Amino acid sequence: MIGASTRWLFRLLPQRADYAPLRESWRRDALAGVTVGVVALPLALAFGVSSGVGAAAGLVTAVVAGLVAAVLGGSHVQVSGPTGAMVVVLAPVVAEYGAGSVALVTVLAGVIVCVAGAAGLGRAVTFIPWPVIEGFTLGIATIIFLQQLPSALDVPTPAGDRPLVAAWRVLADAEPSAAARSLVVVAVVAALMLALPRLHAGIPASLAAIVVATALVTVLGLDVDTIGALPDHLPSPVLPALDPGAAQTLLSAALAIAALAAIESLLSARVAATMSATGPYDPDRELVGQGLASVASGLFGGMPSTGAIARTAVNVRSGARTRLAAVTHALLLLGVVYVATGPVSHIPLAALAAVLMVTSTRMVSRRTVGSILRSTRSDAVTFVVTAVVTVCLNLIEAVEVGVVVAAFFALRRVAARSGVVREELPGPRLPGDDQIALLRLDGAMFFGASDRISSLITDADHPQVSVVVIRMSQLGMLDATGAHTLGLIATELERRGITVIIKGVRPEHLPLLTNVGALEALRHEHHLVDSLDEAIAHARSHVAGRQVVTGRG
Repeated sequence: MIGASTRWLFRLLPQRADYAPLRESWRRDALAGVTVGVVALPLALAFGVSSGVGAAAGLVTAVVAGLVAAVLGGSHVQVSGPTGAMVVVLAPVVAEYGAGSVALVTVLAGVIVCVAGAAGLGRAVTFIPWPVIEGFTLGIATIIFLQQLPSALDVPTPAGDRPLVAAWRVLADAEPSAAARSLVVVAVVAALMLALPRLHAGIPASLAAIVVATALVTVLGLDVDTIGALPDHLPSPVLPALDPGAAQTLLSAALAIAALAAIESLLSARVAATMSATGPYDPDRELVGQGLASVASGLFGGMPSTGAIARTAVNVRSGARTRLAAVTHALLLLGVVYVATGPVSHIPLAALAAVLMVTSTRMVSRRTVGSILRSTRSDAVTFVVTAVVTVCLNLIEAVEVGVVVAAFFALRRVAARSGVVREELPGPRLPGDDQIALLRLDGAMFFGASDRISSLITDADHPQVSVVVIRMSQLGMLDATGAHTLGLIATELERRGITVIIKGVRPEHLPLLTNVGALEALRHEHHLVDSLDEAIAHARSHVAGRQVVTGRG
């Protein structure tokens, strides 16, 4: 027992095997890290501004959380930091509780994610269906786009409104001359981000576009809002003030952030594992690493961190093989903090808004949307409902609703494929065989199908039947409701004078049938048999016995 616990704990800690290929791949890893760092810089700044905690917090998160998650996480190529999904869930928290609450809620969320990983909950994300994930992503992309409208139109961000309402107010309040100046910046950045990759795939389009836009604003003297002063060093780690009342108030927000961080990080790690030949990821260790990354980020004044699918994909495509790439990405951003915060402070907010607008349009491909909408009606409905709930309500409710809708359709499909088939008795017919009903249960007998199966088995249209043989060897799934219903069926048939024989109960179903008392309705234990020949012979003996009794009568 102690040995198993020790091995499990060791699996959650950094290991020498994490860097086994480093001798052959360190050059590619270092280059991939630089590439990802260049891509991550504008995103970190933009996500920090969009969440309401400021560009500095986004940059600190990318550095601190990116480094901790790279070393302690469960994926060799995952890149972590601030993400669009986290911005969506964090912005309302900042609006309601203020930016000062972010450090505490970040630490609380990190602890929750870490505990979830230590408890072995890392594989829970595999239960989230693909249409739910894509609908969730589409909803997030829509919210991110809507959240950029204030900066794109040079309008103050409305506080406390849902994204659709806030976007409508921003459009109504926009002042044409100020909006025109910002829209020039947005148009330049968007055009360059779309055009530069076509010229050369290696050009860091978002960073190049921001540099051009910043230079354009400076040269033309455009009066637009900029990032402003940034710290030229990392702040010292500080424990957030632990006010029990504030912690209790923020706990629900921390739970929502933790759930989102866990889901997004595990999805990103799973995608990275399919893209990269670096081996599988450890979902439990990934949660522990991401949780500790958020705790560290909160201590340094950052925001919650998750695995970033887009940056991770760039990392893999750039040739990353080990964690050195993600570590290099964090160190590059750390260098920006100490060396380049002066130039960075002049970046227009409209340029960052444009980066996120373009990024949001790339989060879900049209091919993916088309594939889901063409797949099945139930999957299409699940996808649309999840996306709508994400935009109109909140992210966690969207996942919950999406999973419930998907589960409903899945259960309905299982129930539709479940049923009762009346079969002919094997071999030549004998006198009295018309009094024997051989019924086969197919698919699943659970709460969604039990009533329909019950009505078919207890069919009153065959009054001449005196023995029913129920074949259960083809029954794939049985739950407590199904077992209880089977007991009620046997009781009802026996009450009507019909003998019930059950054949081929699977070993995994027998304890459940016994525990719920479903077998107590059988007249004696000989009515629970293993072979069809034995069941038919036993049924014919009952018919023959009844005929003898009737003849004597």
